[in-house]
Parts: sequence; C-alpha cells; structure tokens
Amino acid sequence: MSEIASQLALVRKSLPAGVTLVAVSKTHPAELIREAYDAGQRIFGESRPQELREKYDALPRDIEWHMIGHLQTNKVKYIAPFVALIHSVDSARLVEAIQTQAAKCGRVIDILLEIHVAEEETKSGWEPGELRTYLAADPFAQLPNLRVRGVMGIATNTDDASVVRRDFETLKGLFEELRPRFGATFDTLSMGMSHDYPLAVACGATMVRVGSLIFGERDYSK
Repeated sequence: MSEIASQLALVRKSLPAGVTLVAVSKTHPAELIREAYDAGQRIFGESRPQELREKYDALPRDIEWHMIGHLQTNKVKYIAPFVALIHSVDSARLVEAIQTQAAKCGRVIDILLEIHVAEEETKSGWEPGELRTYLAADPFAQLPNLRVRGVMGIATNTDDASVVRRDFETLKGLFEELRPRFGATFDTLSMGMSHDYPLAVACGATMVRVGSLIFGERDYSK
C-alpha cells in the first residue's frame, strides 16, 4: 500500500458515517491524485481553475471535482462544464457569473455559500449580516441554473481550540438558520481541514477538506 493510500485509509477511518471527505489535491501532481483514486477516493478539491481544468482533462471522468479556493468571476468558464460543487461562493457578482456560465453549459451547478467567521480579515466570505440581507430578496428564485447545497467556512488559524470551536459553531448555527429557506437539498456544511477537522466533525460538519494529512505538505512556491 502506498503512503497516500495508507494515510487516506486513516483519515477515512476517523470520519463517522455521513461525513464526506474531499481530498484537497491543489498543487499536487496528477500522479499523486491517481494514487488516491486507485485507493478508492473519488472527490478531490482544487483552488485554481486552470489547474483544475488540466487535471480534469488528465484524470478519470468519474472523479467529482470540487472548487474550494477563491474564484474570480472571469475564471468560472474554465470549470463550469464539469465542476461538481463550488464551495467558495462569496459574492453576488460571483453568483451571477456562475449562473451565466451554467446556463451556457446547460447545467445546474451546485454551490455553497462561503461565510466569513475567522478573525483574520484576509479570509474571504460573506459577513453573516450581509448574507442575510442578500438572501432577503430571494435572489435564487431567478437563478435556475444554481442549486444552493449549504455553507462553507474556514476557522481562525490559531492553536486556541475554543476560538476554532466558536467559529465552527457559528457556521453550524447559520447552516441551521438557512435550511428552511432552501429546503431538503440544503444538506452540506463544509468545514474543517487537516489540522482541525475532528473538531469540525464534532460541531456538525457534513463535509471536510483534508489535504496535507493525505498528500503531505504542499509546495507553496509553485
């Protein structure tokens, strides 16, 4: 068994039933993704649209690709034909851009609303109040090529577990608050990464994004 396969097995074993694992493969080459694929993983997360497009072209078609990084409106076209879920929808302009590209492709694209809960200003996402104001006008009633599946967020980068727990509990609360608006298909709470996913799961995550625990540390110089 390869190191990637054994690490993948450990992460999977740590997840309770009903929690989906997104293997974060951004910056890692197609060969390593193939190792995880051969070990049974089918859901992978990427953060750069062009890199995601290249990997889609190079790897098996039954992979479910998730866009997890900040997405510029002019880059939506690269992934709209095939992306399974966009986690990082953080503005009305991006919502409209995804609707436009989804309609061009004749697809309904699943999205998550990214909510800003971390203490770092550099993190993206809707402020909770801003999102409530946006949703009050029922914008998605006019956007037939989008399906809002849930919310996503990133906790504060700190060793203080109480702060991380607070962030996850805030996301969980917003998820529950918005559920009645969107109905039964609003079923995804994406939170938790390699360093904090067990706490995210304890706080109600239904989807976790784990990269370095599976693939090793990324090379940020690329």
